[in-house]
Amino acid sequence: MSRGNQQDFTQGPIARGLISFAMPFLLSNILQALYGAVDMWVVGNYSSADAAVRTAILSGVNIGSQITNLVAMAVSGLTVSGTVMVGQYIGARKPKDASETVGTMFSLLGIAGVVMTVVMIALSGPILRLLDTPPESFAYAQEYLNICLAGTLFIFGYNAVSSIQRGMGDSVRPLIFVSVACLVNIVLDLLLVRGRGMGAAGAAWATVVAQAVSLILSAIYLSRSRFIFDFKPNSFRISGEKTRMMVKLGIPSSVQSIIVNISFLVMTALVNGIGGYVASAAVGVAGKFNSFAILPAVAMSSSVSAYAAQNIGAGLYDRAKKGMGVGMVMAMFIGVCVFTLVQLFPGEIIGFFDQNPDTVQNGIQYMRTFSFDYLLVPAQFCFNGLIMGAGHTFFTLLSGSLSSLLLRIPVAVLMGSVFGWGLSGVGLAGPAATLSGVALSFWFILTGRWLRDQTGIRREEDAAAKD
Repeated sequence: MSRGNQQDFTQGPIARGLISFAMPFLLSNILQALYGAVDMWVVGNYSSADAAVRTAILSGVNIGSQITNLVAMAVSGLTVSGTVMVGQYIGARKPKDASETVGTMFSLLGIAGVVMTVVMIALSGPILRLLDTPPESFAYAQEYLNICLAGTLFIFGYNAVSSIQRGMGDSVRPLIFVSVACLVNIVLDLLLVRGRGMGAAGAAWATVVAQAVSLILSAIYLSRSRFIFDFKPNSFRISGEKTRMMVKLGIPSSVQSIIVNISFLVMTALVNGIGGYVASAAVGVAGKFNSFAILPAVAMSSSVSAYAAQNIGAGLYDRAKKGMGVGMVMAMFIGVCVFTLVQLFPGEIIGFFDQNPDTVQNGIQYMRTFSFDYLLVPAQFCFNGLIMGAGHTFFTLLSGSLSSLLLRIPVAVLMGSVFGWGLSGVGLAGPAATLSGVALSFWFILTGRWLRDQTGIRREEDAAAKD
C-alpha cells in the first residue's frame, strides 16, 4: 500500500526499509536539534560583550529549555500512542480508524496545550527557585522560559503532525517542514540576539516563531495532499474509543518521560549547587551536543517502532523482531564512533559553544564520563522501539522510572556530591541508568512478554484466522 511518501513496512527487505525511513527522520532530528544548538551558540558568542554575562545567559537558556522539554514530555504520551495506533491501523488496513485517531489526538493536544501554558507560566518563578537557579542566570532563565511556554500550542501541534507521519511510515515530509523551521530559527537568532541584542528573549522568540511557521505550513500542505486527515473543523472530534486507547497507551509513556526529565532537572539543581552558573553552562553545552550525539539511536528507535507497529498490526511478529536487530546493529556502529570522538576532543566540542576556560574545563569533566552512555543507548532505544511498537508502554514506564529514580538520581548525588567527584561523578549517572534499562528491556523481550496483544488492532483476515 502506498500513499504519497507513506511506506508499507510489511513487505520488502528489512534493512532497506529501515534505512529509507531512518535517514530522512535522522536529518529531521538533526535540524530540530539545531534549534537548541543554534540558540546556545549564538547566545554563547554574541549575546553580550562581557564573557561572564554571556555565560550567565547561556546558563539561563539551558535551564529554561530543560523545563520547556518537561512540558513537551508531559503530553508526549499522546503523540507516542498516536504513532503506535496509526501505525497499527495502517498495517491492519483500517484508514478510517487511523483518521479518527488523528482527529482525536489533535483535539486533546489543543486542550492540553492551553491548560499547560497557563499553569506553567504561573509557576515558572517557583520552579526556577526550586531548581536552585543561580542568581546570575535567574532573570534570563525566566525570560526564556515564559516566552517558550507561550508557544506551547505550536510545539504540541508540530510534534503531533510528525508522530502521525511516522506511524504512516512517512519520514520525508517532516524533513521538509523541519528544514523550513530550522532556517527561520537560524535567521531570527542572528537578527534578534546578535543584531538586536535581545539575549535569552531573542533566542526564545526565534524558537517559537520557527515552530509556528513549520506547523502552519505543514497543515496547509497536508490538507491539500493525500494525507489521512483533512484538517477541516468538523474533523477535529474526540472519539471516546480512541481516547480510551490513547490514555491506555499514552499515560505510561507520558509519566515515564516526566520522571526521566525530572531526574535530569534534579541533576541540573545538583550541578547548580556544585559549580554555580559556570557548571550549569558547561553541562548545558554538553547537553546540546548530546542532543545531536544520540540522534542516530533516536532515529533508529522511531524507525523500529513504526516498523514494528505496522508488522504487528499485520500479525508479522518475527519480522518486527528482526527489524529491531537490524536497527540495533546500525545504531551501535554510530554510537561507537561518537564515543571515540568525545573521548578524543571534549575540549574542542565545549569550546565551540563557549570559549570561557572555566566552562571548557567543567565541560570536559562531565563529558569524559557521560560519553559512555553512547555505547549503551543504541541497544536501549532499539529495544524500546520494538516494545513501544507492540503497545507495551506500561513496561517502558516501569523501566524508565526505575532507571531514573533508583540509579540516575542516586548515582549523581553519591558520585557528584557525597564522594566529591563533582561533574565527573554526575556524568556517570547517565550510563548507569541506561545500563539498567538495557538489562530490563532485554529480559522483557527474551521472555516473550512483548508478544502479548495490547490494542486488539489486527488485519481482518488475521483476526478471523485466530478467532
